[in-house]
Amino acid sequence: MAKCEEGYLCDVCGHDVAEITESDLYLRYVVGLLDPEVLHTTSERHIRCNPTLAQYIMADDFPPVVVEGPFAKRGLDPAFVREREVLFTRGWKRLREVATLEIPIIAYPLPEVLAKTEGRGTDFSP
Repeated sequence: MAKCEEGYLCDVCGHDVAEITESDLYLRYVVGLLDPEVLHTTSERHIRCNPTLAQYIMADDFPPVVVEGPFAKRGLDPAFVREREVLFTRGWKRLREVATLEIPIIAYPLPEVLAKTEGRGTDFSP
């Protein structure tokens, strides 16, 4: 199979990241942690293959992820944890939403991320 036909392979487990709703890369983009200019050069992984991020998704249809050690959320500041839970849960729900829409990638991020991008005077349109 040609490299371009393999899709996006997870740099942790090596399996295909078949759906955008499984994508750590696009989740980080949607919540504003990645600039669209680096999407094509940044490694991909499944959300669950990045447990330090996945532990913050609090949704009935996303089985909880528990992290042990220094990055476990139970050992972090509760206000920080709550902020991250809200952000990453909203981001994951946004991924589920964009998977059903026919919109350009530049429209994927959460509204406040788009507003911040526009406020910088940055235009990512072609």
